Amino acid sequence: MADIIRLLPDHVANQIAAGEVVQRPASVVKELLENAIDAQSTDIKLIVKDGGKTLVQVVDNGMGMSDTDARLSFERHATSKIQKAEDLFNLHTKGFRGEALASIAAIAHVEMMTRTGDDEVGTHIKIEGSKIISQEVAVVPKGTSMMVKNLFFNIPARRNFLKSDQVEFRHIVDEFHRVALAHPQISFSFYNNGSDVFNLPGNDFKKRIVQIFGRKTNEKLVPLNEETNVVRISGYIQKPEFAKKSRGEQFFFANNRFIKSPYLHHAVLGAFEGLIRPGTHPGYFICLEVDPATIDINIHPTKTEVKFDDEHTLYAYLKSTIKHSLGQFNVAPSLDFDKDQNLETPYNFKDKAVSLPSISVDADFNPFEKSRAPKESGYSRQPSAKGWETMYQGLERKLPQRDIGILEMESEGINSSIFGSSADTAETITTTFQLRKKYIVSTIKSGMLIINQSRAHQRVLYEGFLRNITIKEAVSQQLLFPLTLNFTRGEIAILMEIQESLSAVGFVFGDITSETVEVKGVPVVVTESEVQMVMEQLISDFQMELEEDSFSQVDMLAKTLAKTLSLKTGEVLDQRSQMELVNDLFACKESALSPFNKRTYTTITESDIDRKFI
Repeated sequence: MADIIRLLPDHVANQIAAGEVVQRPASVVKELLENAIDAQSTDIKLIVKDGGKTLVQVVDNGMGMSDTDARLSFERHATSKIQKAEDLFNLHTKGFRGEALASIAAIAHVEMMTRTGDDEVGTHIKIEGSKIISQEVAVVPKGTSMMVKNLFFNIPARRNFLKSDQVEFRHIVDEFHRVALAHPQISFSFYNNGSDVFNLPGNDFKKRIVQIFGRKTNEKLVPLNEETNVVRISGYIQKPEFAKKSRGEQFFFANNRFIKSPYLHHAVLGAFEGLIRPGTHPGYFICLEVDPATIDINIHPTKTEVKFDDEHTLYAYLKSTIKHSLGQFNVAPSLDFDKDQNLETPYNFKDKAVSLPSISVDADFNPFEKSRAPKESGYSRQPSAKGWETMYQGLERKLPQRDIGILEMESEGINSSIFGSSADTAETITTTFQLRKKYIVSTIKSGMLIINQSRAHQRVLYEGFLRNITIKEAVSQQLLFPLTLNFTRGEIAILMEIQESLSAVGFVFGDITSETVEVKGVPVVVTESEVQMVMEQLISDFQMELEEDSFSQVDMLAKTLAKTLSLKTGEVLDQRSQMELVNDLFACKESALSPFNKRTYTTITESDIDRKFI
């Protein structure tokens, strides 16, 4: 039998490795920014076009590379970060695998211009699909400029899997946030399609958080600071009242590297237990400093998954540190039965001198004197305005009389698809009752009908919102006092994308800045107290994957609004509300399924009931 095992060519091996290292343009941004940080840069610029599909460029003022190093950096497993296997347990750099540049060069057009501080001229290299097109001497500033163009140009299948420019841009913003937060001392600039997105001068950690997430974030933060023999914990958590339904402001950093750890996230949730509403997520920016020998970063090429030697101890320290900070800053309620609250001195009185209280006595006071004029006080009663009745002259005309009777709702005929035969079409549902505050049960000719009230209401609202968006004739109620809601720049960008669809549903917007949104009107089915919750849920859903098709955006918007505003399990409905919900459900085009393809009702026939008694 002939030999069949062969070594793969380098360009094929690089393309295979690229599938794991470079998943989307955001992966390229992460690798290039980390290389710039490892080069001891103090000023880094990120330039992106078309969601990173056309161009990703990172310019830094770091050490630069010689012409030999510039050429060698694109070879597989070529790195300056480590030299032997033991170095993996003493890492102080972002990269160490030597795969990033080789993988990027295998699936894109790459141009690199670099110069060290000792050289008078630099190097300009062009690579296309792992093939070096040219390498020449060039006059360039100190540092390195990496340009990655036409990502996945030689792998059309991978390029087709990329999402819309807006979705890819949001992933890039997420990666930028992670790197910029981990290194607040470095200045970062971010440009998208020629416009300035972020301009972050070097600062401390708290100011960097405020720079990225807005000025209002400053009042939400509670500091963390704890040092043990295992870990040093620092950073900030957000106050419990600012917990959101959407994720996005949860950051763990281990030795200045962003990591994902569901285990440690559970520790944070445990510390906030009882302080936040169910289904909401607290925001946190937590930095962990551990001995490099006790952490394994080499789990996955993205290096966001790590392993700690003693995770259980780390879990306990983190949970107790957060609880301590919440109690120390009077965020969490605490009871001390041995402490007299009357002896506490307010902070604004602690520096004041103690003085005896002064007492004034009225020697002429007679409690039995009725005509005694009262002492002057700080409040003076204004004389009543005379002639106020004239304001209403001419308004005596009678308003047209209307028949204020019981409001009757019109609905289409009940969908006959739920009934057993054509003879059942004439029957109508006349009696209903609520079971366990979750189901609406009614008798029909063929047996019994059981409706899930939450899913049924979702279907009714979903089709109503779809009609409003497509026909654009939604009814809006104006707010007497407009609401001003605070969001991050990324969240504002999402709301700007769907603003037209939201207006079609019934939302009316005022001024929209980089951090705030003014809401002047809301749909009739939305109360003023629900506006913040609805907006957060919309942002959370749109942060997930979104197709290019415009209908997908409209459909997702209608589903999100229906899910957020629908009846929930546990809500009590009166007889009339139950009947209206049933009638509205069977007036829908698709009454059997909710917007999320879950059954809205089921029927139990008389024969099914009879079989239970056999």
